[in-house]
Amino acid sequence: MSGAIVHGGGIAQAAKLYGGRPEDWLDLSTGINPCPPALPDIPARAWHRLPDRELEEAAREAARGFYRSGARLPLPVPGTQSAIQLLPRLTDPAKRVAIVAPTYGEYARAFQLAGLAVDAVTSLDDIDARHGLAVVVNPNNPTGRSFSDLELAALAARLHSSGGWLVVDEAFGDMESLASMAGRTDSNLIVLRSFGKFFGMAGVRLGFVIADDSVTTRFADWLGPWAVSGPALSVATALFAQDRQTIHAGITERFAALQRILGGAGLQMIGGAGLFALVEEPDATALHAHLCKAHILTRRFDYAPTWLRFGLAPDDKADARLAAALESWQRRP
Repeated sequence: MSGAIVHGGGIAQAAKLYGGRPEDWLDLSTGINPCPPALPDIPARAWHRLPDRELEEAAREAARGFYRSGARLPLPVPGTQSAIQLLPRLTDPAKRVAIVAPTYGEYARAFQLAGLAVDAVTSLDDIDARHGLAVVVNPNNPTGRSFSDLELAALAARLHSSGGWLVVDEAFGDMESLASMAGRTDSNLIVLRSFGKFFGMAGVRLGFVIADDSVTTRFADWLGPWAVSGPALSVATALFAQDRQTIHAGITERFAALQRILGGAGLQMIGGAGLFALVEEPDATALHAHLCKAHILTRRFDYAPTWLRFGLAPDDKADARLAAALESWQRRP
């Protein structure tokens, strides 16, 4: 599996195909907060100097409080994608890797490029002693499927008995009602958290690894010094201290608006996780193209041609634009 994974975004490419300036497109292809909080002041020294230990420690402590990770001190990384690239180094190459699928495609790609055998499973019961590592995206992208802490804790214990790791990706966990796994102290549990999705600042490329110190120490060594920029650490420290409920309420309002628009257009929503909704539509390819002609980008899936994922629109004006585009679409008879 050497080909690149197709992700959301790509407005510039869509504009080349369908016209218009990229800044005039409505990007609903990604699952991030469309209404980010105001950017906090960034000290001049964060730009001028390499990030020192004091700046990193402040961000780690702020992340510990925000993610409620207890004894676990989150490690900042330059986006959770960087952590995914390191996961193959942890597992026994003689064992298989289990990934609850379908899900974020970079997991399978990273392991397969490292020469590891990957099993795409649909149930936690399919994961056993053959597997040196298992990945559960919770809630899942793109289906929104979620497992309880009890189910995941039982899986962690089962894997621990055979020397395996459990990776729980909570990139969309800030919008879930389930408790986070981050505060658990299972020595074989690794939790990945994304900063950019909830705060709507994906461009800072920041994530956190929450795991046993022996794991975060290895990740830090593998990433090398100054892996995360000073401005990113400064932004995270400031925003982690803000009222999360205000941001959460705004996202909830935007998600409710999206649900109303999709329902009003007669589309069948089959999943979602607060920052996106998944729709099943027989004419999904045609609908995607129709929306592109209106300069609205959604997310297609090559492995599920009847699926379209819709991210959140930023305001009422964008809602009306999406609703009008859907109203003008004609399904094939």
